[in-house]
Amino acid sequence: MKIVIQRVTQASVTIDGKVKSEIGLGLLVLAGFEEADTAEDIVWTSNKLVNLRIFADEGGHMNLAVKDVQGDIIIVSQFTLHASTKKGNRPSFIRAAKPDTAIPLYESFIKQVEADLGKPVGTGEFGADMKVQLLNNGPVTIIIDSKNRE
Repeated sequence: MKIVIQRVTQASVTIDGKVKSEIGLGLLVLAGFEEADTAEDIVWTSNKLVNLRIFADEGGHMNLAVKDVQGDIIIVSQFTLHASTKKGNRPSFIRAAKPDTAIPLYESFIKQVEADLGKPVGTGEFGADMKVQLLNNGPVTIIIDSKNRE
């Protein structure tokens, strides 16, 4: 499981001209799943996400997590995070989980993050053509891979 975390002052997801989710201060999370992902990956990644100290404290240092600042989260599924570009110029997505595996993983991740955060999160829509807008704050962008726990 890979996620791209972007600290934002605002973000939204629009589908077919209608806003599905929008937040102010918080995190926009792009989440990609592969066939080998498990419940353990979901729990570990969610815990890392909601406790990641990337918001400024009163001294201007990154010491606060999203839940410390009462921030919100939007989670958008993005299979292209598992793109392989080793051969040629057309990305291969063979490592990305197929929908019958990815959808339950995505839904499980949303539920786990909501439990860890203590409130609902915004989402995109699996497989939809989404327009994602954000105002990255910092900019701060962090990539986490549950298969590469550093």
